[in-house]
Amino acid sequence: MPQAAHRRQTLRQYLLASPTRLPVLLLAACIVYGTVGYVVIEGYSPLNGLYMTVTTLTTVGFGEIEPLGPAGRLFTLSLVAIGFTAVFTLLAVLTSLVVSGQLGRSLTRRGMRHQIDALSDHYVVCAFGRVGRAAVEELVEEGASVVVVEVDPAREPDLLEVGVLYILDDPTREDVLEQAGIKRAKGLLCAVDSDATNVYITLLARARNPDLFIIGRASRPESVEALRRAGSNRVVSPYRLSGTRMAALALRPAMLEFVDMVSVAPDLRIEELVVGETSSLAGATVRDAAGGYEGVMILAVRSPDGGLLVPPRADTQLAAGDLLILVGPMEALGQLAEQAR
Repeated sequence: MPQAAHRRQTLRQYLLASPTRLPVLLLAACIVYGTVGYVVIEGYSPLNGLYMTVTTLTTVGFGEIEPLGPAGRLFTLSLVAIGFTAVFTLLAVLTSLVVSGQLGRSLTRRGMRHQIDALSDHYVVCAFGRVGRAAVEELVEEGASVVVVEVDPAREPDLLEVGVLYILDDPTREDVLEQAGIKRAKGLLCAVDSDATNVYITLLARARNPDLFIIGRASRPESVEALRRAGSNRVVSPYRLSGTRMAALALRPAMLEFVDMVSVAPDLRIEELVVGETSSLAGATVRDAAGGYEGVMILAVRSPDGGLLVPPRADTQLAAGDLLILVGPMEALGQLAEQAR
């Protein structure tokens, strides 16, 4: 009995998943009903039975292929009654979708899925609340490709306003993360306001993509370690972060003003890059690496074994795999990034 109830529930969810699904299925059932009825009652061939059914339902009025007997005429009346109900129900649903704009949004989502399938090295952001939206806007401003997974359909207008690719579904489902291209993604931002949900999403994503860079949001201090154990590379606590920033503003306002200026200045950025195996920077000193680019300064060097030099000496020799933190004009940083590859 539980299995039968589960099958009924599954069928109900399938029919309600799309407003047009049930009317289309009813119309298809009418066509089958009419074709079989003409074959059985009047002895028509399947093709003639289908022809009579379609001409009857569409009211084109081509006439009968062969004269109908009383039983055939009664059957035709039943087909007209049932078929018109299905046709007008479908038309009513389509009209409602067009008027409400839901049809346009549905087509937009379908087009987005094709775009998402073509993405790689993008960022997947789970949830589009206050934290998620701020992260998405920053990523978009930096020119990164972003896919948002949001369970609440009411946020769709906000997603359209930002102009980002999105999937309206539950991010805790593995197939939804697959649709978001989690295997091809560069990073995942878990911005759901539930720590348990963020831990679960992190576990799913880490299993699908071991190389994924995952940033988790933790509302409670005890959730930080849980997210790290689940596979998050970094954990952010918005409340602690805002408190720390407020304290820093009170104690060192000039320093934070400088950092903010670097973050928002149109031609100044703080960037990171990795020295490639065949890069000409491998073997060069910090002075030589930055000296050829006006306004560029290397703030820190992290070696592959985790050693960190802040700030590095001018004669520090760079090696393949070193991570450099730099500040400078965007154009110069772009040229240096090309040299580092």
